[in-house]
Amino acid sequence: MASEDKPIYQPKDAISASVRTTMIMGGAGLFLSAVQNSLTRQNVTAWGVVTRTGSTIWMFAAIGGTYEFARTAAANLREKKDAYNNAIGGFFGVRSFPAIVGFGATLSILQFAFEYTGGKFSGYERDAAVDQYERKEQLRRNRRRPIEQTLQEMGEGRGIYGPGYQERRRERLKQNLGIEVPETLPQPSP
Repeated sequence: MASEDKPIYQPKDAISASVRTTMIMGGAGLFLSAVQNSLTRQNVTAWGVVTRTGSTIWMFAAIGGTYEFARTAAANLREKKDAYNNAIGGFFGVRSFPAIVGFGATLSILQFAFEYTGGKFSGYERDAAVDQYERKEQLRRNRRRPIEQTLQEMGEGRGIYGPGYQERRRERLKQNLGIEVPETLPQPSP
């Protein structure tokens, strides 16, 4: 019975995942190295991306590969896919021992928090069974205010006009400025 409640963990290939992530992060490092190379004040050649600021490429590739390997290996060893794997990967994804204590702990906490809160910048996934139009209409109905309350809090103007606004406006203009405003504007003749 217990095996039916909990899904069976499928092990992942840590080597292929870390090689793929190393290549992706190496590409990101190459991009940042190119940006660093283009912003230097000295006249450097195009090879300066590799020779002058190339350490950025290798650092990004090494950190990405180490992070992914540690994360996948931790998931395979623990046989669980949860936020702790990202925390372990974040801890090992730095390049020197003193940095492990500072940067590793920080990266580990950030990765854990990101994965624990849903692992997406857009938040949790919405229920696919609920129609989005109906959901938005329900939100509008819940937050809709009577026009009288809105007028009382904000006043008229800015596109919000209550019933009888034109008559009140006509009276106010006549009283304050002495201008007679007709009820309907004359239509231009064709």
